[in-house]
Amino acid sequence: MNHLTERQKTLLMLIIRDFIDTAQPIGSKRLAEHYHINLSPATIRNEMAALTEMGFLRQPHTSAGRVPTEEGYRYFVSEMMHSAELPETVQHTISHQFFQARPELDQWMTLAASVLATQSQGVSVVTAPHAEQVKFKHVELISTQGRQVLMVMVMVGGEVSQQILTLAEPVTQDRLSQAATRLNGLLAGLTTEAISTLTVRPDPLDQDILLLIAQDMRRITEQASGEIYTDGLTNVLAEPEFSESDDARRALRIFDEPATLQSLLSRSTVNSNVGGLQVLIGGEGEWDELRQCSMVIARYGVPGMATGSLGVLGPMRMSYSRTIPTVRFVAALLSDLVNDNISGE
Repeated sequence: MNHLTERQKTLLMLIIRDFIDTAQPIGSKRLAEHYHINLSPATIRNEMAALTEMGFLRQPHTSAGRVPTEEGYRYFVSEMMHSAELPETVQHTISHQFFQARPELDQWMTLAASVLATQSQGVSVVTAPHAEQVKFKHVELISTQGRQVLMVMVMVGGEVSQQILTLAEPVTQDRLSQAATRLNGLLAGLTTEAISTLTVRPDPLDQDILLLIAQDMRRITEQASGEIYTDGLTNVLAEPEFSESDDARRALRIFDEPATLQSLLSRSTVNSNVGGLQVLIGGEGEWDELRQCSMVIARYGVPGMATGSLGVLGPMRMSYSRTIPTVRFVAALLSDLVNDNISGE
């Protein structure tokens, strides 16, 4: 890899920050005048030419200034990845929003997507935590009408399943509540496989409900991932890259293809630790639809129990210094919430 002098590093960082803000190529005159650099325009031009030769910058037109290349952005991200932090006031605001939200998985996911989109001004995506091994936590049985009963089942990790059951005969709410209490005591913490081998006697209602619980847990186990939440599509449509380029707009189509989006998130985070970040710039040669964009992605949750993914997509000149710490902070918050849910706090 090319070794940059401190002067070249400073100029490259200034050019990238300026291009992120303006979306306009930057020349030596603007650098000299706008940033009060103690260098002559001729010296700046020479250094910009060297950075171009090394592959960090390119010149869109002969008479234009320079813009960053994918390699330039990668260098920029590597330099500020670990130092970028959200202001404490922003951290407190986000934490307060989660504190005020109802303690429900759907509320957390919706809020996380909204926060990511607002703070980054990009398109956010959050997948609900999916249990790596589904374990039973709690069931509620609610009489609705006649023989119909609403079964609300919660897994360790927060995943919730609701379905309407039709029983062989009407059952009172008291009897349903008693059955739920017995099953909660019997099944707490058990896996799908363990529950499938159980038998319950002598109450036939308990046995019927147990069979339905086992069936629903098998369905959840077979699901590829949790539900996907997105927000902020209008944020990027206003950016020049997305209004002027069909290639950039093509990236947004993955948000209409849940299977493709889930595959992208899974493949990008498969080797990542919880809380670890991945920054995809220009699709990294793997995702052609992202060649005009960047994504910042992270895993969250409790390893071995329940994990999900979250991320932000935007133009390649996204504000990495804002997006990276936002993704990292929200991932940590969701990890804490999932951990609290699993531990029953």
